[in-house]
Order: sequence, then C-alpha cells, then structure tokens
Amino acid sequence: MQPVMLLPLDADTRPLRQALWQHRIGHRITREDEGQLLWLADPAHHDALQEMVGRWQRGDSLTAAPERRQPGRVAGLMPLLRRVPVTAATLGLCLVVFALIGFLGDWLIVQLTIVPIGIAGEDLVYGTLGQGLAGGQLWRLISPAFLHFGWMHLIFNLMWVWFFGRQVEVLQGSRWMLALVLVAGVGANLAQYATGTALFGGMSGVVYALLGHVWLMSRRVPNSGFFVPSMLVVFMLGWMVFTMTSMAGQVGFGNVANEAHLGGLLVGLATGWFASSRR
Repeated sequence: MQPVMLLPLDADTRPLRQALWQHRIGHRITREDEGQLLWLADPAHHDALQEMVGRWQRGDSLTAAPERRQPGRVAGLMPLLRRVPVTAATLGLCLVVFALIGFLGDWLIVQLTIVPIGIAGEDLVYGTLGQGLAGGQLWRLISPAFLHFGWMHLIFNLMWVWFFGRQVEVLQGSRWMLALVLVAGVGANLAQYATGTALFGGMSGVVYALLGHVWLMSRRVPNSGFFVPSMLVVFMLGWMVFTMTSMAGQVGFGNVANEAHLGGLLVGLATGWFASSRR
C-alpha cells in the first residue's frame, strides 16, 4: 500500500471510509503519532481518492458519485493510459496480434513462433532458434509472448498484466516496465524452448515475472506502494504447480507452458530483489 496523506487525529473518518469503499477505492487508515495516515491500495485510484478527500474536508455530500468530465469514462481513461504507456502498448499489441490471427491465420502464427516453421507435405517442419537468429529474425526471442490461442487465454493474461504492470510503471517508471516485459518475455520463451517445445505462446511468463517483482517489492519495501493480496499469490503459485501435474491434463488443462511460467517467475524474483535492495 502507498501512504497518501495525514488526517487530523480527532477527525471522524467513518463517512470518508464508507464513501471510499462505496466507490471501490481500496484503502487503509492507521493511527500514527502525527495523525491518521491514509493508505491507498491501487495507485491508479490516486486522483479519485484525492477528490473524495477534498469533498469530505469541505463537508460536501459523499453519497453522490464524483463528477466526471465529459464524454464520460473515456475521458478518465486516457490520462491513466498516458501514465502507463508500456503497459497499454503491451495490451494493445496482444489484442492486435490476436485480431490479425483471425484474418491471416497460420501464416502470422508461424512468423511469431520462437523458431521458423514450415510445411512439408502434411507435416510441420521445425527449424532451430539458431537458424532464425542467423537469418536476422531476432523478434522470435520475444514474439511468442504476444501469441494467444483463445479468448480465455488472452483475457486471463491481459487482466494480470494490467493489474501488476501499472503498479510497476506508476511506482518505478516506464523503463522498469519495458525492461521487465523484454527480459521476462525472452527468459520465459527460452525456458520453454529449452524443454524441446517449439509451438507455444502467451504473456503468462511476463505475468509471473510481474507477480514475483511486485510481491517482493511489497514485502521488502512495505511503504513503496506495491500491493498484491496474499491469497492472489497463493492462487497463482498453486495454479502453476497444479498445471505441472498430470491432474491438469486429466481435467482438460494440458499443454500449458509451465517452464515459461517458472522462468518468468524467477526473472521477476531476481528483479524484485535487485530493485528492493536498492530502495
């Protein structure tokens, strides 16, 4: 959580807390020697929290929804996207690739796989990573991260990229987010390829890198503003372990890029340890 402001010790903050929860603004108020310290869970809600506190301090009604500039939610979304350009670009590129696959089909997929793939008769012929890199196809190191093979696969990954990525970009800057996407994407792809798998894709490795990075920052630098619910960490780690077992295949979750998940997580833990040590 991120500390935002001190409120007077004798102030009745119950109406403010109720209004913040009503508007789904995660927060916490702790009593300190200097006053009541207001903490914010999600940095993306900073402007909305400031507006709500201002209304509470002026004695204005907190029951009505805060006024929004026209033309509605889009106007409020654009400033947020400008604050997190790398996260927004990552989501946008995944969506564009997914849409283009619907038009270009297999041709686009084989351009983005980690190794060149050809067709001989009715069989797929796989090249090697060395052949691709020697031919100048350096994008193959990162491009599988932007491949998704279904709506659920796409939505699940982009949801967590948005949740974790905007924390990294708002609190540490766009360079950190860009470095994490590139290093974790390449690292996760190479980890999966090292197992002998050539046809895979998805942003899951980056998601697990962001998870590890944000979790370590939140644990080792408690006042940094990073936040991840403990149960979410348990769920995502449990999911990674579950998909590594034979039970996953028996219930229809086979062919999961488990090594990419693990590789991305290790990258995120390494970057989180490095960044938190500097803080």
